Amino acid sequence: MTMSNRMVIETENLTKYYGTKTGCRDITISVGEGEIFGFLGPNGAGKSTFIKMLVGLLFPTSGGAFVLGKPLGDVEVRKKIGYLPENFKYQDWMTGQDLLSFHASLYKLDKKNAAAKIEEVLDIVKLKGHETYRIGTYSKGMQQRIGLACALLPDPELLFLDEPTSALDPVGRKEVREIMTGLRSRGKTVLLNSHLLSEVEAVCDSAAIIKKGSVIKYGKMDELLESKLVLEIQAEDVNNDVLNKLRDFDSGLTCSNNRIYLEIKDRTVIHHIASIIVNGGGKLFELSPKKVSLENVFINLVEGGDQK
Repeated sequence: MTMSNRMVIETENLTKYYGTKTGCRDITISVGEGEIFGFLGPNGAGKSTFIKMLVGLLFPTSGGAFVLGKPLGDVEVRKKIGYLPENFKYQDWMTGQDLLSFHASLYKLDKKNAAAKIEEVLDIVKLKGHETYRIGTYSKGMQQRIGLACALLPDPELLFLDEPTSALDPVGRKEVREIMTGLRSRGKTVLLNSHLLSEVEAVCDSAAIIKKGSVIKYGKMDELLESKLVLEIQAEDVNNDVLNKLRDFDSGLTCSNNRIYLEIKDRTVIHHIASIIVNGGGKLFELSPKKVSLENVFINLVEGGDQK
């Protein structure tokens, strides 16, 4: 994958108020070309408000943004973006083919290109053979897929996905991940809003976490995870003297039921920790380093302080 220096999304203090209620406040981020960017936060944090401003469905109260190098609201830019909203609803009486043909006309695709593109997106989302059935007969997962197909129709340079895998089973989620990484390999950019943090961690290059409308953490994925490791130790007969020596590595270590958890900065100290336990009379059964997950980071930030 080759990353471009071109910025596809740039926002500066982007803010939206609904009367006295905050939608989102002072959001300043940059998303590079060919990047999958995760935009994360609890329900009501302002994620959908932010996306709706970028796609032109809401006007900001203050601040500004550039999308594909143009200010918000540029009509030409809208031809180059795809958008799958959260909790979308299509007409039950339409067939999948009807829906895609309608969206192709909205994108002003000519009939020849539209027919080829519809075939292509049906193949991508694995709905070929189901396009003649009414959407009202589709499962939740199939409805999610046909929505994704609509968003992919214009062959977008920039794709906004708001909870794209919420109705999908594990196989469907894997397929959507593959679609996103395939787009990235072609130089496309994806802004992903998802509650499934393990999915975000698996595919995103960068992410921002928001709380109560404001960004509280933002950066490359490895920066967000801070490259720390949690060491899980199973041992018996560990005395207080050994525990105090282990606290030199992590003063906040926890210990219960013959298991010790401590945070380390790199693997080079693991053999030293094992020696301390064994030489101190402890019986060491297991020592397993685990990376700090995005879910750990998210919960600590959202439930804890607001520091960036």
